[in-house]
Amino acid sequence: MCMFSKNSGISIQGGGGIPFVASNSVVRTIWGSSDMVLFIFAAASAEFAVNKSVDWLFYTGKLPADPLGRMFSTVVYARSIIFSDNDGALAAIDNIAAIHRGVETARGQTIPQWAYRDVLYLLIAHSIIAHELLEGPLNEASCAEVFTVFRRVGVRMGIEGIPDSYSRWLTDRDEHMNRHLSAGVYTTALFTNYRRHLGPVRYLLLRQVQALMLPPAIALMTETKAVPGFRAMIKCYRMIRGTSIAYGLKNMLVPHAYRKQILAIDMA
Repeated sequence: MCMFSKNSGISIQGGGGIPFVASNSVVRTIWGSSDMVLFIFAAASAEFAVNKSVDWLFYTGKLPADPLGRMFSTVVYARSIIFSDNDGALAAIDNIAAIHRGVETARGQTIPQWAYRDVLYLLIAHSIIAHELLEGPLNEASCAEVFTVFRRVGVRMGIEGIPDSYSRWLTDRDEHMNRHLSAGVYTTALFTNYRRHLGPVRYLLLRQVQALMLPPAIALMTETKAVPGFRAMIKCYRMIRGTSIAYGLKNMLVPHAYRKQILAIDMA
């Protein structure tokens, strides 16, 4: 389980071929919204921190130096796949697999299959939850569509043991969280670095978004508690999404290094 350099050069391939994800897919709706992408980013940063294989993220030594960049790179890769044509998406997925093989070779160990599944599963779960918070609950067919898209990614990467249906995935997701998540020394290190890189105000916002996004078990592990009234604030924000006010808020709250990339999502 590793993440990728923010300077990896991955871009969305729009060569005019058959899209990897249908243009009317709810997956494109989710990953085409900077708000939802930021919510997924927030939740993923917490879940990565309690994964028992998080030591893989520290192997190169780059994660402690740039935790946000390494986390954001995962989002960049996911979007590059979702908005590419089929050939471009498959090339991006193959590149991800090659990067992981390179890390495994350098360390002389193999990343556990369950660790690969965990990362895939958190992208599925938090995509669905982000839509629920900012647009409303998805029906079961739409949830299954999110699962199916990411399952295709996992199968292409060669990840073993992915369930063949959304209903079976729900059970496997719970089992993975029970078996493979635990707070430890790396958890503390990551959250300390998140705060150092974000500053107190942005860090507080990150933690509050996490409080809404995380399953109760992960919230408990990461000592994440919601401030009274924050959910109501999100409901108010939903009313101004897409306006210049919302644009201005994101411009202030997103760190400068990622501002252009985040704001460009909505313009795309």
